[in-house]
Amino acid sequence: MEAAVAFSSYIDESAPKFIHRLAQAVAIPSVSTDAARRPDVLKMGAWLNDQLQSLGVTTKLADVGTHVVDGQALPLPPIILGRIGNDPQKKTVLVYGHYDVQPAEKSDGWDTDPFQLVIDESTGRMFGRGSSDDKGPVLGWLNVLDAHKALGLELPVNMRFCFEGMEESNSEGLHDLIRSEVAKGKDGWFDGVDCVCISDNYWMNTRTPCLTYGLRGIAYFKVTVSGPSRDLHSGGFGRVVHEPMTDLVYLLGRLVTPKGEILIPGVEDMVAPADVEERDIYEKLDYTIADVEEAVGAPITLSDDKATVLMGRMRMPSLSLHGIEGAYSGPGGKTVIPASVSGKFSLRIVPPQTPESIKALVVPYIEQEFAKLESKNRLAVEMLGGGMPWMADYKHWNYEAARRATEAVYKRSPDLTREGGSIPVTLTFAESLGVNVLLLPMGRGDDGAHSTNEKLDRSNFIEGSKLLGTYLYELAAIPSQ
Repeated sequence: MEAAVAFSSYIDESAPKFIHRLAQAVAIPSVSTDAARRPDVLKMGAWLNDQLQSLGVTTKLADVGTHVVDGQALPLPPIILGRIGNDPQKKTVLVYGHYDVQPAEKSDGWDTDPFQLVIDESTGRMFGRGSSDDKGPVLGWLNVLDAHKALGLELPVNMRFCFEGMEESNSEGLHDLIRSEVAKGKDGWFDGVDCVCISDNYWMNTRTPCLTYGLRGIAYFKVTVSGPSRDLHSGGFGRVVHEPMTDLVYLLGRLVTPKGEILIPGVEDMVAPADVEERDIYEKLDYTIADVEEAVGAPITLSDDKATVLMGRMRMPSLSLHGIEGAYSGPGGKTVIPASVSGKFSLRIVPPQTPESIKALVVPYIEQEFAKLESKNRLAVEMLGGGMPWMADYKHWNYEAARRATEAVYKRSPDLTREGGSIPVTLTFAESLGVNVLLLPMGRGDDGAHSTNEKLDRSNFIEGSKLLGTYLYELAAIPSQ
């Protein structure tokens, strides 16, 4: 493993250069949700493509068409496909990341300019939009390539790359591109891929690296109750008419208990209870009730049992109420009866649940509960969107390689986690390619990826770059069984 040692030393020595490159990336405000910033997203894609080519990667900028934003037809940012190495004796790993970022303005509450990498030398925290999500991890792969080129070392595996510029905007164009490339067989960019690695998530806390093998999906609903043709005065019509708000509040109250139990029949029954081996994973996680309380800023967990709380976040479905549209929420005491109100809620779902199987339970249940009211108002229930859950085999050699790499770099075993959120592309890769997908995070749980003052710790950027490279060496060494 002399090559791995030389690689690790080079990463340490080159930290200033790598941080400078991260600063260049952060300075490009590649906000995919803002039509005015679309040129910056395209600029970021071109910059990243140039970086890859300079490091020996053969690339293609895949044109995935246009879409409409704020009434404008805009070009979708190109998806960067890349390859380096074609040795049939080596494993081939596909790396995914994204180069677009969430919106950010100093007026949002940032302490610094969000598109300037600002380093707190006393803590090593590097502040800037995209530093952790996902420019830092993407550049971690560039650091790996940089080290091997500078040292004249051969990569231990063949690598394929897929970097997109629309992840923060539902990855428009990506899923179809993946399927079309897979359909091309040997002529496609993903031919021969043995496994996938995604670095677009985070440690659960600030202490312990982790490997993530599961993500919850989502089913998002809107319930609308309509009655009078216009808003009414409650003094003139209170206790005279069926009020839409009263009906809606009743319906929302029939979805979930204050303890988080889902009241829709059949939803909880779809998920088998955890066996002893699985529950042991949650018992061993380096995460406490105090960590949850610190994260939310109050002692309000549903249970004092760590495993129960963690399973509620990772392996059980949840239902959350998000808001009511059409109701008065301004200052003062306006006494209106709204003519039409809509409530929004979502379920985070887990295998074997699907958005459609959940919809088949949710819609008739709400309609039945509404019928019990004998209300003369009108009801409409819609599923606004959905995403599938995903879970991988954490005993696969892909995860074993990542575990060994984590132990080599951080001198401790990683936690095995499932996340409460969703990254839909993981399932697309898993289903389309038929290979194991690994989530190997670089950042910490306090990075604030979608929040103000997003940061990436210097140590996580440098040690994380070592982790990605060491993972490649462990992939090469481990048998494919």
